[in-house]
Amino acid sequence: MLRPLLLTSLISSVVLPAFAQEQPVDGELQSIVVTGTYAKNRRTIDTESPVDIIGARELQASGSTELATVLGRVLPSLNFPRPSGADASDAVRPAQLRGLSPDQVLVLVNGKRRHASAVVNVNGTQGRGSAPVDLNAIPLSAIDHIEVLRDGAAAQYGSDAIAGVINIILKKGADGGDAEIGFGEYQERDGKQVSLRGSTGFKLGEDGWVRLAVDAADRDPTNRAGADYRFPNDPRYGQVNQRFGDPDTKPRTLFVNGQYRVSDNIDWYAFANYGQRKTSAAATWRSFGRSPVFPEGFLPLENSKSTDSALVTGLRGEASGWRWDLSANYGSNEFKLDLDNTVNLSLADSPTHFYAGKLKNTQALLNFDVAREFPVEAFSGPLTVALGAEYRHEEYEIGAGDAASYSGSGAQGFSGFRPVNAGSNSRHNQSVYANFEAEISKQLSASAALRHERYSDFGNTTSAKASTRYAFNDAVSLRATASSGFRAPSLAQQFYTITTTNFSVVNGVNTPIETGTFAVGSAAAAALGATPLKAEKARNYSLGLQLQPSRNWTASIDAYRIDIDDRIALSANMTLNPALQNTLAAQGILVGAGRYFTNAIDTRTTGVDLLSTYRWETRDAGRFDFTAAYNHNKTKLEHVNANPAILSANGLTLIDRQTINRLTVGSPKDKFSLATDWSLANWGVRAVVTRYGSFTVPQNNATLDQTYDPQWVLDLSANVKLGKNWRLTVGVDNATDRYPDQVTSAGNLNTNGIYPYSGWAPNGFNGRYYYAKAGFSW
Repeated sequence: MLRPLLLTSLISSVVLPAFAQEQPVDGELQSIVVTGTYAKNRRTIDTESPVDIIGARELQASGSTELATVLGRVLPSLNFPRPSGADASDAVRPAQLRGLSPDQVLVLVNGKRRHASAVVNVNGTQGRGSAPVDLNAIPLSAIDHIEVLRDGAAAQYGSDAIAGVINIILKKGADGGDAEIGFGEYQERDGKQVSLRGSTGFKLGEDGWVRLAVDAADRDPTNRAGADYRFPNDPRYGQVNQRFGDPDTKPRTLFVNGQYRVSDNIDWYAFANYGQRKTSAAATWRSFGRSPVFPEGFLPLENSKSTDSALVTGLRGEASGWRWDLSANYGSNEFKLDLDNTVNLSLADSPTHFYAGKLKNTQALLNFDVAREFPVEAFSGPLTVALGAEYRHEEYEIGAGDAASYSGSGAQGFSGFRPVNAGSNSRHNQSVYANFEAEISKQLSASAALRHERYSDFGNTTSAKASTRYAFNDAVSLRATASSGFRAPSLAQQFYTITTTNFSVVNGVNTPIETGTFAVGSAAAAALGATPLKAEKARNYSLGLQLQPSRNWTASIDAYRIDIDDRIALSANMTLNPALQNTLAAQGILVGAGRYFTNAIDTRTTGVDLLSTYRWETRDAGRFDFTAAYNHNKTKLEHVNANPAILSANGLTLIDRQTINRLTVGSPKDKFSLATDWSLANWGVRAVVTRYGSFTVPQNNATLDQTYDPQWVLDLSANVKLGKNWRLTVGVDNATDRYPDQVTSAGNLNTNGIYPYSGWAPNGFNGRYYYAKAGFSW
């Protein structure tokens, strides 16, 4: 407790005097935004919904080369835990905005919808049941800045934009470039990282440009597992057998962005990416005596390759006063999984390598937008009218593994996808939309949006949004929004199916059980009471106060409420009695437990975001930039659908206590950060202190719940520019080497300290990280 107090006092002693000295500087701390608006030259201070802009300085200011990790450190409303031992979720980790599901935030690149990952988070992690966008497939080297719209925006962008929108703006232009090499290592002498990244541009004749960005990294695994003291007669008794931490990863990514002027009024543009990320993650240690191939026990390794590709191309221009944009968008993510250092216990002569199968998600879009300003005599500014139409096709595919991976009990660690699981499913939807924005007077602006969509699988939906802003004077304004929205059930949630070995608590013991994850429309799911999935429905309300006492000081306070009905959740792992097991066996399905996706939960999320930025420019001591940010978030249960009759008759619960509480108390209640940037001549220093609030890891037995205390983390970095082109950076993330609370023995069930930390911890559990980077720019 003493260290956080001392740390806060130290930073406060630096920051508070600075806030008292309001010395104007040249230029305002404002930027032009394009997210959530079709109007031209809209500044952040003028927006009717809160928009955060994250520039290159913030993106490059930590030792991490993962986009989601960086966003988790600079955005108080975003949470990015680091699960371990969670199968594919180790390789494709989900991020949450405002404590909601990872797939309830829309991700755009240059304003165009990004495709989702093929991976479904089906284990006991935060975001269980979601299949979100893989943010880490987008390299930092390609990004100019990021705009985060913290408001519902389904009426403007369509499905998924419930918690908000993350719009990633790519670098552009032919001029300039940069290259960087980085090295890092954790205090525990593991997790060594080497990264290479660069970006450069070229001219395309006299009227165009193309820009390339490349990223590559090798990241060794970390391990914070405890020694295994479970079995005194174990030949490896007292040794660390498990691997618990970040996996071994090797990402390689190429991004291309380009534009060419076809005529005076028409531009062609395109951007594309191709990347692969190889990941080696550990499953649960199998103890001695289980296989003659590994007499002392073995640690199955899940070796995956995630291939991500996308292409967006289009024409945009102006005709008869209308700005228009016609684009085609294709994106694909493929996830292939191999298993090594393991066996299939059902095979007399088992191999130790298995191909477990693949998942693939694709989307294709055609989009046409038009926008124009119309003068209105009664208004002080023009009325911006935007209209558009979109067609989208989605496809989700499961590919079977080799026979040895799923035969009998299947490969230990992850039983492969079976031919009965394999298949491809698709859908399409059309949408039309309209957006209106106007400056009614010098003090009052307003906007409205309406969008109608028709899906081939579940039908029609309409979303609407209204927002307004009133400026009492140049320093004080009030803004408010109200909107309805939706999120369509993903194809992955409708059709993902597999049989794996999961662990469930039986008589207080973590017991392996063959568990079937059934497609919601399958006969097996119907036998357990499943009904077709429908869209989640949301209602968003926000009210915000904006303050700008001077050109170098801005602040905002935004309160929000998000009501979501029919939230889609992956049901509890239901341990089946003999009668239900026999029912499924008659279908050729031999399992001891089952689960499926369902619309079952209504929730209400309320919270507040506070943000303040201040720039203090001194005569001799350099420039100081201060940013204070805070998010408080609370989700509560409003309604749970009635349990299916067939489950009640057999003593089973579809949506159990753990599933509900994972949504309501599993994310940090709040998050606070205070950042200070100092620059003088060629020198720069950055310090960020972050407080991650408490969270609870729930169990069905309330006595096994564990609430984790808040965690304070300090990140430090310094850089120096050498000559015109070189820059050297050194830093320490988590400088005070803070770890989250250890898991209690009760909550750890029968693992006896092998997994000492929770995979739900918002800052991970790797400890202090040292890094150095050398960059060259031109």
